[in-house]
Amino acid sequence: MERRASIHRKTKETEIRLELNLDGTGGTEIKTGIPFMDHMLTLMAAHGFVDLKITASGDTEVDDHHTVEDLGICLGKAIHDALGKREGIRRYGHAVVPMDEALARIALDISNRPFLAYRVGLKETKTGSFDVNLVRSFSGPSWSTQESPCMWIWSQEMTSPRGRIDF
Repeated sequence: MERRASIHRKTKETEIRLELNLDGTGGTEIKTGIPFMDHMLTLMAAHGFVDLKITASGDTEVDDHHTVEDLGICLGKAIHDALGKREGIRRYGHAVVPMDEALARIALDISNRPFLAYRVGLKETKTGSFDVNLVRSFSGPSWSTQESPCMWIWSQEMTSPRGRIDF
């Protein structure tokens, strides 16, 4: 069973091409025009052992919102399509991962019922030039729209000079 998907999305503001292989090795070719997203998507693919190829262009001269949101929509749709009938996987999963000064926790239910629990408390709103409030724009569509009906609950606690983060 091959668990791959290709997505092409074009709107007035963005154009995104995405290829996903859930049974990959962590290989990536990612060019979103947003360095922080390139970095995070590369890490996600590497640690998840999925192959991910993305090219994106958008109206980033205005802001990153449309590109970030559409990346989430495309990734969610690709995961949904690649999982197909969801044969051979468990419905529920969870992980706890310590990362530097952070502890990330995730629990998910791949049940075809859209829902996203999202809690964030930040003292800072930027990491480099990236507006971290846009993470909600990425997470919401990618895991909770009818286009990608997966249920995810994501929680991360972080104690650092920037404060505590829960999402």
